[in-house]
Amino acid sequence: MSRENEKSSPENRPRPRLNDEIESIAAYKFRPFLIHLNIAPFFASYLIWFLVWSQKFGIEEYPELGMIITVLIGLLQIVTCLFCYWFVEFRVLMQCSRVKDPEKAEVVKVTPTANNGFSELVYIYHKFVIKGSNQAPEKITWFKFQKTKYIYDADKKQFKALEFPINNPLSYYLESKGFSLSDKQIQDAVSYFDLNKMVMDIPKFIELFIERATAPFFVFQVFCVLLWCLDEYWYYSVFTLFMLVSFECTLVQQQLKNMQMIRQMGNKPFKILVYRLRKWVRINSDELVPGDIVSVSRNFGLQNANVANSTANNQNFSLPCDILLMRGQCIVNESMLTGESVPVIKEPIESRNDLKTELDIDNDGKLHVLFGGTVIVQHTPPPKNDSGMRAQDNGCIGYVLRTGFNTSQGKLLRTIMYSVKRVTANNLETFMFILFLLIFAIAASSYVWIEGSKDPSRNRYKLLLECTLILTSVIPPELPIELALAVNTSLISLVKLGIFCTEPFRIPFAGKLDICCFDKTGTLTSDDLIVEGVAGIDDKMEIVSVKEIPQETLYTLATCHTLMNLDEELIGDPLEKVTLQAIEWSLTKGDVVIAKKPKSLAEGALSKTVGWKIYQKFYFSSALKRMSVIAGHTKPGSSDTNYIATCKGAPEVLKSMIKDLPSNFDSIYLHYAREGARVLCLGYKDLGVLSHQEIRDLNREKVESGLNFAGFVVFSSPLKPDSKSVIKEIMNASHHITMITGDNPLTACHVAAKLRLIDKKKCFVLEKENNSSNIWSWRSILDENDTKNLEFAANQTHRYLSPSKLRELPNVSYNYLCLTGEGFDYMYKNEYNLLKKIIAEVKVFARVSPKQKEQVVTMLKKLGFYTLMCGDGTNDVGALKHADVGVALLSSNTNIDNAELEQKKKAKLTEAKQLSMEVNTSRLRGNNLSAQSSMINAQKKLADVLKEIEDAEQAQIVKLGDASIASPFTYKQSSIQCVCDIIKQGRCTLVTTLQMFKILALNALILAYSQSVLYLDGIKLSDGQATMQGLLLAGCFLFISRSKPLKNLSSTRPLPNIFNLYTILTVLGQFSVHLSCLIYLVNEAYARSPPKEEKFANLEAEFKPSLVNSTVYIISLSLQVATFAINYKGHPFMESLRENKPLLYSIMFSAGAVFVLAGRLMPELSDQFQIVDFTDEFRKILLTVILIDFFVSFILDRILEFMFGKANLKSS
Repeated sequence: MSRENEKSSPENRPRPRLNDEIESIAAYKFRPFLIHLNIAPFFASYLIWFLVWSQKFGIEEYPELGMIITVLIGLLQIVTCLFCYWFVEFRVLMQCSRVKDPEKAEVVKVTPTANNGFSELVYIYHKFVIKGSNQAPEKITWFKFQKTKYIYDADKKQFKALEFPINNPLSYYLESKGFSLSDKQIQDAVSYFDLNKMVMDIPKFIELFIERATAPFFVFQVFCVLLWCLDEYWYYSVFTLFMLVSFECTLVQQQLKNMQMIRQMGNKPFKILVYRLRKWVRINSDELVPGDIVSVSRNFGLQNANVANSTANNQNFSLPCDILLMRGQCIVNESMLTGESVPVIKEPIESRNDLKTELDIDNDGKLHVLFGGTVIVQHTPPPKNDSGMRAQDNGCIGYVLRTGFNTSQGKLLRTIMYSVKRVTANNLETFMFILFLLIFAIAASSYVWIEGSKDPSRNRYKLLLECTLILTSVIPPELPIELALAVNTSLISLVKLGIFCTEPFRIPFAGKLDICCFDKTGTLTSDDLIVEGVAGIDDKMEIVSVKEIPQETLYTLATCHTLMNLDEELIGDPLEKVTLQAIEWSLTKGDVVIAKKPKSLAEGALSKTVGWKIYQKFYFSSALKRMSVIAGHTKPGSSDTNYIATCKGAPEVLKSMIKDLPSNFDSIYLHYAREGARVLCLGYKDLGVLSHQEIRDLNREKVESGLNFAGFVVFSSPLKPDSKSVIKEIMNASHHITMITGDNPLTACHVAAKLRLIDKKKCFVLEKENNSSNIWSWRSILDENDTKNLEFAANQTHRYLSPSKLRELPNVSYNYLCLTGEGFDYMYKNEYNLLKKIIAEVKVFARVSPKQKEQVVTMLKKLGFYTLMCGDGTNDVGALKHADVGVALLSSNTNIDNAELEQKKKAKLTEAKQLSMEVNTSRLRGNNLSAQSSMINAQKKLADVLKEIEDAEQAQIVKLGDASIASPFTYKQSSIQCVCDIIKQGRCTLVTTLQMFKILALNALILAYSQSVLYLDGIKLSDGQATMQGLLLAGCFLFISRSKPLKNLSSTRPLPNIFNLYTILTVLGQFSVHLSCLIYLVNEAYARSPPKEEKFANLEAEFKPSLVNSTVYIISLSLQVATFAINYKGHPFMESLRENKPLLYSIMFSAGAVFVLAGRLMPELSDQFQIVDFTDEFRKILLTVILIDFFVSFILDRILEFMFGKANLKSS
């Protein structure tokens, strides 16, 4: 707790954290425009400089100096204004004054919490509201941040989020009559809560383009291009500017598409029945406010006359807001929010006995809440003979809880729009690398200024321009384009594999991964559960087949579930479905379970089919770890109904509720749990004949006490076919593997042992020594008496060893660790430092809650581990969002084989072509009636086939809501093979990015030398030469970014960072070799050139071809080609140069151009590029030096890579 307090209350923070989304709020007022610090001081500077220039220096005597200083002040002002645009803190400093009272403020600076977007300066609004006829107007102050409204509380002197009616007693909602007093009451509610609109404002193309065009990197790039224009490089400058603008336009277009897609997630308004002013009226759904009473049904929104008979009738409208179900029952599809395809049953609050308890929307209250964005699959209206509220459309009655962006759907949309900050590269590393290169650029520009100033006749403006050009050449303008190209190529490759990525910047992180975390159920193990049978019958250890179990156990299995019958299909928990199928019972629409084959009942039972009607359900909750049911059946010939209570849940929970426990209770269930089975304890009790009122009065505590033991039902969930091989491949590729599951620790450890993550004989789980004490120790999962103290986990002499390696080292002692959610919680609060030491060594986290999954992932990230999380359920959403790489598996989708899908598509395309030919031949046959009718038929068929093809393609695209949208990566099948594919692609992208940095750094260093020493000697490139060089390089860069990963993961890890010993040494080493060759050849060229006529070269002179110029151009071109060929990595992360044909041909073409120009093999081409004719002797020297440069650089790079180019797996 102390850690949190330290973190959340630094001295400089105006107020403590407001909520989970806002860190702090500070109120400000704008200063008058003319005294803004980015305006007034600069006007004063212009004025002072003009006076100094005109009075002291003289405008005519020093025109260049005056212009240079004026331009510098102007540039400084532009940069200051841009900083105000880029950084909220800087804008506040420059333009605002702090105000203590927000009621007098014009704007507030809102700082969000980590991973929730960026700080913003938002306008504050003030409004006077008259609450009563005799009361004075009250001032209300509010602002909107990230689509959420915050109101100022004058009493508490702080802002607070809107308070929605979500914490009242259940009786409050049942007694509510909505807005029944006056229109003024409705208007006040609308004024406070706003309308129920969830619209994302999509900016115009030009607005988004301006936003991107004012980004720091783009501004810098345009600045560079303008400098080149001043230095007469027109073609190259315009070509680069065109590339930059085109690239930004493409990105803006993509951004607009994404925004459009997100916007479609919002609800379109439709007519809905609302109880207002004591009568039912139809209003638009976007006019709803919290407190409204509404009627909801399967077909609501479709009653509009204009769509009643149209095809729109086929679609179900999603719920427009969060609604509490008061009367009637609903089955809801929540896949839009959770990714779970199994429909969920929602119960009315009127069926609850404990109406005084407050609604808890995040826990057991979920059972009664219809969340916005979800779809009602079926509804059961309130009974007709009831005196409660009913609507004329026969819908269920609900109470509006939250509207707009405050609903669950709205929060999800805000997560997508404003969540994790988009970081495309390691900014600090990139900045350090550029600083490293800047040292050389400063040295080169200093040399130009010092040496250039020695010539008194030299134009100082041109000299300053050249110095600026050298400094800017360090950051290659094409850098962001090249990096984006590499990531986009990976994105396309992943889509072809059925993996969809919503946050492409995360792809390189997949190449740096240290720890891969997997959920168990549905991810590593199959969703298809198998009912093995029931153990513990007659206190025996053996499993009895479900076909031979006693009646009591059979009835318990048949009735204790929350399944529903929807259109003759069972809806609900897959575990309960498989149980009912195993015992061969069926569920009817009236909540009655009957045996499909009456003979399957034990002998002596009723000869006729016994049907049990379920009267009351006490639902399962993760906190209680159990559920129970009251069921009854009427014997033939009798009017009395006999009732039983049946219960199932975690054995450790039901243990205290069973009156006569078998002596071997623990040993039976622990035996099967250790074998990896899922074990549930069953209990029942006979309630006898009761009245309906007595049934209603029975509460959960009474039902779930004094139970008779009915056995342990045992389920097995086998591993998925490829889980073992994929986990082995990921481990062999130098990664830690961790399993994080909500399942029992014994079951989880069994699965981990099957996957060869642990050895069960040496696995210890953290447990309390006994339930009453608070002493924790590590206990062996196989031997309860083998315990070790808490610190032993941190004192192990070895880091993680796989069981196979451990067997090879008989003298080594190593123990595997398993942490339960309870144990993790204890260590997090009391032994945090110890937890930090061991968390990376823990192989199994069991019985953890969704929040704890998130905590584990966040903690690993804080400790510097790059973390992957792979899961398939709602429980994993938080962990998937916070992991560096989150992968959601769409287990709900049938595994469609891509090859089969392609074949179907090809067949349909062939059919379409044939039909197209038929249409054309019918058209050619003329205007007779039969020809026209056959043409119309063919056209109809063609349209249908084309629509089928389009639908098939649409089915392959992941729609919002197919999976947990919070996950950056989504795979359209249930196999974890996708994790290997993502790691391969991540490593390929990471290595591509690193080699691009190396190539760009070497090119920038060579350029710095060329623009300094050679520039002062009057050596420059013609515009044609510069353009050709740019085009050849662009080709190489394009194809280097299109490298494909290899089929298998390598055990070698790529270097995770730009700034490392190998990269620095190889860049400096290669630069030294290239520079030596360049200087040697320039000196040799000078020795063969006529002597200079003047001491200082004329830098203003037009370009003239010369021996030195031609030599410098050819060696520069060859150095850049060599840089690509040497620094392309290839195996073990991606295709070798020989396999990457486009890059190979591009390098060969560029190298060929060098040799053609140097050897003058095509004189016309050499003349076109103004290359002079070399003597045979000099040509031989030139070609020899080019070859020596290449081979020496290549050998040096490979030696350095062997010595320093290996990355090691991070350990705890």
